[in-house]
Amino acid sequence: MKKWMTWLLTGLLLIGALTGCGKAKEDGGVSTEPVEIRVGSLKGPTSMGLVWLMDRQEQGLAKNEYTFTMEATADMLLPQVISGELDLVLVPANVASVLYHKTDGGVSVIDINTLGVLYLVSADNTISKMEDLKGRTIYLTGMGTTPDFVLQYLLAENGIDLSDVTLEYKSEATEVAAYLAEHPDAVGLLPQPYVTALSTQNPDIVRVLDMTAEWDAVQGEADGMLVTGVTLVRNDFLAEHPDAVAAFLEEHKESADYANANVAEAAALVEHFGIVEKAAIAEKALPYCNITCLTGEEMKAALSGYLAVLEGYDASFIGGSVPADAFYYIP
Repeated sequence: MKKWMTWLLTGLLLIGALTGCGKAKEDGGVSTEPVEIRVGSLKGPTSMGLVWLMDRQEQGLAKNEYTFTMEATADMLLPQVISGELDLVLVPANVASVLYHKTDGGVSVIDINTLGVLYLVSADNTISKMEDLKGRTIYLTGMGTTPDFVLQYLLAENGIDLSDVTLEYKSEATEVAAYLAEHPDAVGLLPQPYVTALSTQNPDIVRVLDMTAEWDAVQGEADGMLVTGVTLVRNDFLAEHPDAVAAFLEEHKESADYANANVAEAAALVEHFGIVEKAAIAEKALPYCNITCLTGEEMKAALSGYLAVLEGYDASFIGGSVPADAFYYIP
């Protein structure tokens, strides 16, 4: 009897050990224990691409334990990254480069989450190509910002001198939208979802030129894409939790794919999480937000080429120079 009990207990212990290994290890022996990850993002397209993952977290189905923080401006996120309060952040591409330099290479970019979101809008349907902007006044947000540099670059690449147009700067996108609402025939450069909100209020104001398409027309993919947002990780967090970051990348791609393939459902989540006030606006805007999840060499080529263009206008806008290869996390 004693011997039989010993065998039984030994068998149970072995089963328990094997079961324990099965819970802690999956996917070829990689640990899948959930890790707490604090994610910061901006209200707008970058957060719109996260809503599936945010919903999974709310339901307790995410691979990691995520805490999401949304801010109105990137300036509100940067101190939280530097202090270690946030582990991952979704920020404008130039801000990511600035942060890389500011932290002496303490962060890495792991994906591009949003491509171009800029559009020229007007009620003037005679505008169909860049050359049609000659002699026009274009209303856009702040001098020396991304919209300004992108527009100047595309004008130059299409043979249009700055003396051929007048650039009228406003401090915020809401000011540009307000001016266009009163002067529909004017031409404005706006990002999504402001474009959709404005055209919903005034159906005569439409997208006349897609800056992403114009960028692609003058630059080959090997030379860079028009990039809006990227995802950064603190390198000390990455070194400690590489499997958790890999799991985030998998879920981020699923989330981006969901936003593009299930627009109505994603729009409802966008409203639910307070990113855009109305799901109806989000639903119309989502197809034009170019939400994506580019990683690896494709990410590096797209982003480095884009940052090189910005460097040509104002190197301080990207922190002094295009970051070194170490900036790009390629597993």
